[in-house]
Amino acid sequence: MDGDRRRWRQCLLGGAVFAVCMAGTTLPTPLYGLYQEKFGFSELMVTVVYAVYAFGVIGVLLLAGNASDTVGRRPVLLAGLAFSAASAVCFLCATGMGWLYAGRLLSGLSAGLFTGAATAYVMELAPKGGTSRATFVATAANMGGLGFGPLLAGVLAQYAAWPLYLPFVVHLALVAVSAAVLARLPETVRDRQPLSTVRPQRPGLPPQVRSVFAPAAIASFVGFALFGVFTSVSPAFLAESLDVHNHAVTGLIVALAFFASTAGQLAVGRIGVGRSLPLGCAGLLAGLALLAGALWWDLLALVVASAVVGGVGQGLAFRGALAAVAAASPPDRRAAVISMLFVVAYTGISLPVIGVGLLVGPIGLEGAGLVFIACMAVLVVAAAGYLLRRPARAPA
Repeated sequence: MDGDRRRWRQCLLGGAVFAVCMAGTTLPTPLYGLYQEKFGFSELMVTVVYAVYAFGVIGVLLLAGNASDTVGRRPVLLAGLAFSAASAVCFLCATGMGWLYAGRLLSGLSAGLFTGAATAYVMELAPKGGTSRATFVATAANMGGLGFGPLLAGVLAQYAAWPLYLPFVVHLALVAVSAAVLARLPETVRDRQPLSTVRPQRPGLPPQVRSVFAPAAIASFVGFALFGVFTSVSPAFLAESLDVHNHAVTGLIVALAFFASTAGQLAVGRIGVGRSLPLGCAGLLAGLALLAGALWWDLLALVVASAVVGGVGQGLAFRGALAAVAAASPPDRRAAVISMLFVVAYTGISLPVIGVGLLVGPIGLEGAGLVFIACMAVLVVAAAGYLLRRPARAPA
């Protein structure tokens, strides 16, 4: 029993480190308006800066998504924390767009190293028989950290001094504490190899994972696409169309989507993996409809409702997808397979965001948002139909 308590404590500490790293990736979200005022760039540049992060994530996942399976979880996670710290330094030194691009790229590299490796690490730190709860810890740390970032930055930017500096100083302190915690946690990869043996992974999946991966990937793409547009464009919409200039309120609304995702993930244990994926798609469709109403009628209440409903739908779909994929993966390929799932998810973050940014000029922010919603709604309906015909099986 004492051994189980120790393992759960280690699992939770690993989740906390995961959350700190992911918080750094969304920390700039409520600050983009201030950077626009300081550097004078367009809304398209906001989406490009945001997409640079996604490209960094995808690049690392494709080139080194399997690194922690080879050299161990802790070295990869420590490298991720180093990139996170370097990203914060870039934002602290920012005197132009180049610093923002560099900071977002380094943030993407940190997230790319963390997503697959930290998810597998948290699950492996849990005691035997605790896979389901550990999956929730990992996904909650991921989404909770993503939500905590804009909330922290928004509150500090609104109510404290140095709005473009203090959030990153606080994050650097949290990264330092996380590195100290990680150094005391055990390594879970037993047969480790030297770094020189790591090779870029070619996109591919073990045969036993393929039937599970397809529906999981569809649901993940749609959910992350919604979050991508929400975090990159919603601050501008709140300021320009709804006259909401309070950075704390902006950060809170963005954070609500991620916190609602955590609540949705918590419900998967009762609903079941097989039903959580199509139900998650239904929640995403409802969230898209509410967001369309918010854009059409300029209503703050519908923006908040969209964040909550869409977030719950994303959480249902994402945890169900992750649980199904992780359970079907062989242990020596688990981090690599999870990384491939995140490649699909972060493709959903990057491409639609750039598309919205390109459309803002000719048809405006609201029009670009409505075009995005229409495209995502078609994809959600197609994904739900696929999942109803070929439901994902619950992990053994």
